[in-house]
Amino acid sequence: MLIAGSDAGIHQIADIEGPGDTTVRNVLDAGSVVRVRKFEAFEGAFAATETGLYHSPDGTEWTKLAVPREKVYAVGASPDGRLYAGTRPAHVYVAQASGEDDSLHELEWQELRGFQELPSRDEWRLPRHENLAQVRDLHVHPAAPDRVVAGVEVGGVHVSDDRGETWTERREGVDDDVHELRVVGPDEFVAATGFGLFRTADAGRSWTPLDQGHEQRYFRSVFPVDGEIYAGGALAHTATWEDDDADPALFVFRDGETVEQVEHPRPDETITGMTAVDGAVVAATHRGTVLMRRRDGWTVAGSLPVSGQLAGSYTPLLWFDD
Repeated sequence: MLIAGSDAGIHQIADIEGPGDTTVRNVLDAGSVVRVRKFEAFEGAFAATETGLYHSPDGTEWTKLAVPREKVYAVGASPDGRLYAGTRPAHVYVAQASGEDDSLHELEWQELRGFQELPSRDEWRLPRHENLAQVRDLHVHPAAPDRVVAGVEVGGVHVSDDRGETWTERREGVDDDVHELRVVGPDEFVAATGFGLFRTADAGRSWTPLDQGHEQRYFRSVFPVDGEIYAGGALAHTATWEDDDADPALFVFRDGETVEQVEHPRPDETITGMTAVDGAVVAATHRGTVLMRRRDGWTVAGSLPVSGQLAGSYTPLLWFDD
């Protein structure tokens, strides 16, 4: 079962592995869904949305968790059951879970105030975002359980090595407009930003651009699978995606050097969310199209409900073993 998010909430997509038609069912009206994630420390899945953070043990029934701020744009977790939430405006909260699903709604959330003390904090704003910033991603790699990595739109990448108590800026060399951040290893991160795709192999102390030589510099999504990195980009921001010259593209990066543009059945749609199903990449576009890489190439596997031109700017996907 595939769990997918859009501006119309959370949906289940069944039968995506087969050759026939898929079935889409809305399971939660939560406004725009920014992230859907699952973690080894918890059963079920989490959804970060504009109306709050939700949890589901089965992908069908969802419960809202009591994060102090309503707009939750990111969720992360450590192996020992610390749950992190990133919000708009840009704050980070943490709660320690007991591991029992029925206790998640009773979690006591605490703000990680060191995040507000970063030297660049007062610069995190964008006029067309109401001069606010949001935490777009939070990650803890199992091999570095005390390290929390945050990506901020607009604010860059920041790292804590003490479970979020204190933070260090790692924004030098990477664009500040972080749309999606993936932690591939304890020291390896990949950031999809408003002006390029970047990789670090030293926990953000230095960054390397991966998109050199390509005109599509506005990257909305990035996903690593089997040693490859897939990234969806366009020429400019979401307001241009319906223009005739939007020219979106899906890229695959191999070995940090080889870059190929991926051909797929919807070349005029921007890839805004990705996941993997048994090693096969599944992608969603800003128009709600769901694409899947099969043995004989990319095919259309289904579609999601989106309500407008910019509605599909977030279409996160998550494979859920039901």
